[in-house]
Amino acid sequence: MKIFKRILLALLVILAIAIFFNYPKLNIVSGYASKNLASTHFIADRLYSDIVESDNNMELIELAEMESADEKSVITSVFGLMERETVCRDGLGCVLINKDYDKTQKLLKPTRTKSLHDSLPFPYGNNGKKDTVFANIDYEQLNSAVRGAFENYEVQKTRTVLVTYKGQIVAEEYIEGFSKDTPILGWSMTKSVLATLYGILQHEEGLNLDLRPFDTIPVINTKTIITLNDLLRMQSGLEWDEDYGSISDVTEMLFLDTDMTAKQGAKKRIAAPAEVWNYSSGTTNLLSGILRKEFQTHQDYLNFPYTALIDKIGMHSMLIETDMAGNFVGSSYGWATTRDWAKFGILHLNKGNWNGEQLFAPKWIDYITKPTEGSDGVYGAHWWLNAGGKYPDVPRDLYSANGFQGQRVFIIPSKDLVIVRTGLAGGDAFDANTFLKEVVAAIE
Repeated sequence: MKIFKRILLALLVILAIAIFFNYPKLNIVSGYASKNLASTHFIADRLYSDIVESDNNMELIELAEMESADEKSVITSVFGLMERETVCRDGLGCVLINKDYDKTQKLLKPTRTKSLHDSLPFPYGNNGKKDTVFANIDYEQLNSAVRGAFENYEVQKTRTVLVTYKGQIVAEEYIEGFSKDTPILGWSMTKSVLATLYGILQHEEGLNLDLRPFDTIPVINTKTIITLNDLLRMQSGLEWDEDYGSISDVTEMLFLDTDMTAKQGAKKRIAAPAEVWNYSSGTTNLLSGILRKEFQTHQDYLNFPYTALIDKIGMHSMLIETDMAGNFVGSSYGWATTRDWAKFGILHLNKGNWNGEQLFAPKWIDYITKPTEGSDGVYGAHWWLNAGGKYPDVPRDLYSANGFQGQRVFIIPSKDLVIVRTGLAGGDAFDANTFLKEVVAAIE
């Protein structure tokens, strides 16, 4: 009995030490768990139990427990500490709140409309898909490549795959519990959506990417030489720490800040524009805030992504969540079904033309796919590139929208391909190079 008590005491001491050294992190841990539980349940209509067992089953995040939930909110804590609440708002998604947030306030929401061509089949509508057969596709080989993406789920953790060729679906697969109607959190794929809004403004309003947004923002004068181009290319020279494993600029912004557009603009300059490439979610949200200033009213800002892009191409499942201050969280919080993510890719494959309407200029593709200096050919303007051969067995003209845990919209213009893969693992866990190589080989 004494031995048991000593062991228990030792475990309690170890636990206390662990909590002491990780206590500041618990705010982030509980916040992540609360936000992910709420958004995934209310937007994707998935069970809390499934979210806890799969999505939130990560180091440290798994320590958080759901304290309570109702039809509009979720509260979590870690060992009863650091309670964090997320509330969900109609049309705006869910937001992690602080004690100053007024849950009774009346909020504006985006005006949503159905596409005029919604009765058409995919991609220009949502009335099913065409049973198109291409003579140059080896369907057995293609299906084998897609099945390979789902093998060894405990490692690869692929949830959905969709392959389109010349705008038509030629392969599509989902794990149990997911379907063509399940919204998927794109994480940083949302950055590419935010950038596309700038392409649309450039096409419609003649927006000049050499514009210096800090000229109208009350910050240190030395920042005024930074342009929209510098921000879109992640080469502003502003300090930023994109570390998700610690209390950093990005985790503070996503899980603590009221206004997520402000943090990057308040950082000091550590290099001249174009001198250093530094990937920054803060930069994207800064751009979201700058975008808001382009409109006379908050309602116009909320409507713009949907009227100019999302609903116009029939991505009716898409929702971009807003922060407590009403800004779109363009860095991270865009949701859409796998088919709708594919539509976004097809719009770019078609160089901005959607069923005869030009949403952005064809030259915008040249701009976003031009390698940014200092990125070793892996980054353009809010899009990832294969110009430097990141995927050695795949055409170099590939570019992609990339998100946490391997969310991807791959576009390969030379092969007329758009490939969407979503899941819970990226990097070495999912061999994207082999997967893409096998898909391309099936088309050739």
